[in-house]
Amino acid sequence: MPYAIALFAITYVLMLMFSKYRPYIALGSAAIFIATGMLPLDHIGTAIDWNVLMMIAGTMGLVQLFIDSKMPALLADLVMEKVHSVQMAAVALALFAGIISAFVDNVATVLMVAPVALAICKKLNTNPVPFIIGIAVSSNLQGAATLVGDTTAIMLGSYADMSFLDFFFYQGKPGIFFAVELGAVASAIILAWLFRKEKKPIPRSNNRTVVTDYVPTVLLLGTIVLLIVASFIPNKPDVTNGLICLTLLVIGVVYNLAKKRKLDAVVGPMKAIDFETIGLLTGLFLMIGGITHMGVIDAAANLLAKLGGGNVFVLYTVIVWASVLISAFIDNIPYTATMLPVVTGLAATLGIEPTILYFGLLSGATLGGNCTPIGASANITGIGILRREGYEVKNSDFTRIGIPFTLAAVIPAYIYFWLLYT
Repeated sequence: MPYAIALFAITYVLMLMFSKYRPYIALGSAAIFIATGMLPLDHIGTAIDWNVLMMIAGTMGLVQLFIDSKMPALLADLVMEKVHSVQMAAVALALFAGIISAFVDNVATVLMVAPVALAICKKLNTNPVPFIIGIAVSSNLQGAATLVGDTTAIMLGSYADMSFLDFFFYQGKPGIFFAVELGAVASAIILAWLFRKEKKPIPRSNNRTVVTDYVPTVLLLGTIVLLIVASFIPNKPDVTNGLICLTLLVIGVVYNLAKKRKLDAVVGPMKAIDFETIGLLTGLFLMIGGITHMGVIDAAANLLAKLGGGNVFVLYTVIVWASVLISAFIDNIPYTATMLPVVTGLAATLGIEPTILYFGLLSGATLGGNCTPIGASANITGIGILRREGYEVKNSDFTRIGIPFTLAAVIPAYIYFWLLYT
């Protein structure tokens, strides 16, 4: 066990220090776990969550087709026609990004909405930095609202065997979705206050983006509908959701190829799949399989149980706010992947239903990334877009929006889960 803990800790430190090489570090560490026997060969297949990997790959490819269709730009145009000032434009874009992010990967959401924000800011001669930050943090928030909104939500859904509809109503009670929307309302008020000095009027334009291909939109909506339908199928294969996403991606690529008759019709969607994220997750799944086999997870659960003194409220509070703090500096994907089995073991040790701890973990880990520029991939993506446009984002620029936004989103969810699930 000490060797497993040391290897895991070293891996985490290296991933934090060399973020560019995280997938290779995770896969290298996984190889050591396997080579040393800390993860037996016959445990490799079961350690990897294939459903998660397939869902991520399929969804990312579909999102690229959705972006290429220009439907997101048209939706943004429609939203902008309804606002009258820069302040409300910033809030509207953030809310719009949040709505998309409930069903689409957070990074893809930022990539879809950020160009619209940049165009508006150029016309108004307004600093786009707070706009893009608002879009990024809103995307992170809404990613936890549905099963397909974020990698961490997909991981929880797969691990806890939750269906798409379970995120709306779980065990006969309002689910995660409503906690997230409660936080969204509170955080929108915070954004409106932060942009209170931006009162410039929005110029009107009759030129809407023209969408000539609605098939990608139908496929993306079809993915959501099929995931809902699949949630009602009893005793379905573990990889059902992943197969749905990949199948619709294949349909989309075949349609795109038939339409364009160019190799790029296939290459474009495939290039959109973030294989580094998939590699990172694969390495993490194998690493976690190794430390689980070596008894580390059970030991961690026992330690947390002792620290909480058997008090469920104390443990819940520690999990929520420790997750916020840790995820502010460490990618929430490896953190969530690590903590899910710990939370399960902790609940078993205390003899309680793990739901309250699951939801506390997801809300804290998902929203904690909004505290700092490096806390989430969507933040890093937004800052990269700004850098290419010639804008450097200071830590203070980000935290001025990120920290109050995080508190406004986490506190209502923290109270909501405790009142409903205990």
